[in-house]
Amino acid sequence: MSDESAIPSDRVSRPVLEYPFDQLPEPGVAREIAPGVLWLRMPLPFSLDHINVWAVRDGERWAIVDTGVQSREIAAAWRTLLGPGGALEDGVSRVFVTHMHPDHVGMAGWLTRKFDCPLWMTRLEYLNCRVLVADTGREAPDEGVRFYHRAGWDDEAIEDYRTRFGQFGKMVYALPESFRRLRDGETLRIGEHDWRVVVGTGHSPEHACLWCPDLKLLISGDQVLPKISSNVSVFPTEPEADPLHGWLRSMERIRDTVPDDVLVLPAHNEPFIGLHARLAYLGQGHRVSLDRLRRRLAQPRRVVDVFASLFGRAIDEPRLLSLATGESLAHLNYLLHRGEATVSVDDDGVAWYQAVAA
Repeated sequence: MSDESAIPSDRVSRPVLEYPFDQLPEPGVAREIAPGVLWLRMPLPFSLDHINVWAVRDGERWAIVDTGVQSREIAAAWRTLLGPGGALEDGVSRVFVTHMHPDHVGMAGWLTRKFDCPLWMTRLEYLNCRVLVADTGREAPDEGVRFYHRAGWDDEAIEDYRTRFGQFGKMVYALPESFRRLRDGETLRIGEHDWRVVVGTGHSPEHACLWCPDLKLLISGDQVLPKISSNVSVFPTEPEADPLHGWLRSMERIRDTVPDDVLVLPAHNEPFIGLHARLAYLGQGHRVSLDRLRRRLAQPRRVVDVFASLFGRAIDEPRLLSLATGESLAHLNYLLHRGEATVSVDDDGVAWYQAVAA
């Protein structure tokens, strides 16, 4: 699942974005938002209750961008769209997936098999997805248990992690055994127009956005969202990673690459105009959060002790606890990598972080 956080930006002026469409498409219904480009909306069984899916006319058929999770409701919506009289009854030519999270890749295998068509993804997203799917049904690894214990989780939270581990693959239809690699900066011809691949990092390893200069459209996936901020997390597989640095650099690169006058087609919420203002707001929001974190670390703190500084509230829901831990570690690691904080581990294996005195 693609999870988004709401890091508060209490000292940043929220930009005024333009939302050209006031009517949302229902599941199984498509809305044309540009010549040959359709907006589809699939239901999700999470607090974030939808994902936007895009269809681009590709010759006689349709290229699909993102797919929704594997679920009966989404399969039914796809059958309606692809069936007689459906908006996509001409069929699917290929499936593009922006990144590996189940709400984006979940039905890709189903579609590619149904239409015997290729899957297009970046290499790191495809391979990481295969690894996570392979974890399905496994017991939680010792490294993961130590990772969350080090963050300050109690025994109840650790047990919940053990119970929930390996659920990723249940939301993803079996991936095809091969894929067509998307590369940053390459230009693809989809139907009558060229689309350029713009890769970002931070939210996922190698997230692909698709930009069409002719149509002035940017399919942004989860890399740029209008009303929520994409989750940027550290995970047990790479505990010393610095994803926030990659995410901030990606925001700058998208701003320098893609003009401001595009209509942004995000994975969640509604299409909007105001790309550069939104990028500036998101970046500044994280910088404000880093400033609050530096102040909080005047005294040694565990990961679980900094939630209020970053999120403005306590985190007690088990599923949100792992997201908050990952995002907090992304900010803590950002400071560690720049020599602005230190970390020590006590005799119980719990990490304590402290800001370096100026």
